Amino acid sequence: MTHQGPLSRDAMAYVLAGGRGSRLKELTDIRAKPAVYFGGKTRIIDFALSNALNSGIRRMGVATQYKAHSLIRHLNRGWNFLRTERNESFDILPASQRMSDAWYEGTADAVFQNIDIIEDYDPQYMVILAGDHIYKMDYEIMLQQHVNSGADVTIGCLTVPRMEATGFGVMHVDKTDRITDFVEKPADPPGIPGDEGNALASMGIYVFNTAFLMEELRRDAETPGSKRDFGGDIIPYIVKHGHAQAHRFDSSCVKSDSESIAYWKDVGTVDAYWQANVDLTSTVPELDLYDRDWPIWTHAETLPPAKFVHNEEGRRGFAVQSLVSGDCIISGTEMSNSLCFSGVRTNSYSQLDKAVILPGCEIGRHARLKNVVLDRGVTIPEGMVVGEDPELDARRFRRTENGIVLITQKMIDAIDG
Repeated sequence: MTHQGPLSRDAMAYVLAGGRGSRLKELTDIRAKPAVYFGGKTRIIDFALSNALNSGIRRMGVATQYKAHSLIRHLNRGWNFLRTERNESFDILPASQRMSDAWYEGTADAVFQNIDIIEDYDPQYMVILAGDHIYKMDYEIMLQQHVNSGADVTIGCLTVPRMEATGFGVMHVDKTDRITDFVEKPADPPGIPGDEGNALASMGIYVFNTAFLMEELRRDAETPGSKRDFGGDIIPYIVKHGHAQAHRFDSSCVKSDSESIAYWKDVGTVDAYWQANVDLTSTVPELDLYDRDWPIWTHAETLPPAKFVHNEEGRRGFAVQSLVSGDCIISGTEMSNSLCFSGVRTNSYSQLDKAVILPGCEIGRHARLKNVVLDRGVTIPEGMVVGEDPELDARRFRRTENGIVLITQKMIDAIDG
């Protein structure tokens, strides 16, 4: 059966944004991983929400849990344009012990506890999304496949080299991409039929008919010993007792003319976060943020333009291969392969190389920073050098095995003198 017209108008996107994000270390001390800044203007969660909006979905819910304040504030500021009178909705759903005395116990429970709110909107389809990945995807294509295949659940899958799939939930599929087995983080992942060098890894994206999902959530809630988790409980049960279908990201990935690969990134470690941001400074980056056909929506502040000042030898304000946001003043600073969020101030004779600088930071005179991530509002003292002495960096700051240095204001304050 082929459905006429967009299915997205009958769908609700439900974003799971409650994760701790502990591998991002101090970047998630005060904010949830989906609220972490990315790409100069946006937050990580803006990608999943923008995909939903650009796909035509006009009903959205976001389940929040840990350290949710900055996330909720961002959503209230940046995503408050959806209007009930246009049959649109945007709900922020903090864990509030609505169905029991417990917080959200798992990803499935984060939906189950809000069943009454979802049923009130009466969407025909549910698109369940992780709120912490960077990618561009047209969910309408996935919805069409879901309906045409008659599946109980359709799971978004990445094609990855087989032995790189050990950290994912991996699908064992037949020749029609029907899922025959689902294994969580296998030591020896199953290959794809006819393409044994690759495996299909779960993206944490699921499409369900709403009525079916509600039945499954209620069944799972009454199952002793369940962890109330999609990947751990709901999906394996449907694979065994129903029809689970794999949807390949390659077929719904949104690419502009300049993008050559199906871009998907989990920026869940300091190294991956730094790398994905620095990659954006390439002449032709793998992720095109300038694609007007698929904009990434966010809270857009009203800011003055970026400014570059001073033009004398050794004290020239310039940036090459870099992204510089509004309200930045690059004063007598050499900047290369770096990314500045809004409101950054740099002072004379300083040098920045491969630096990811979050909003509101100030760089003192004569500072030299290389391979760093500065958390929001950090003030770098005059003359500080980071990225040249690994032992000193590791003593003072968070230094990864790959030599990326994460700096917070607390770390700066702890340095004697």
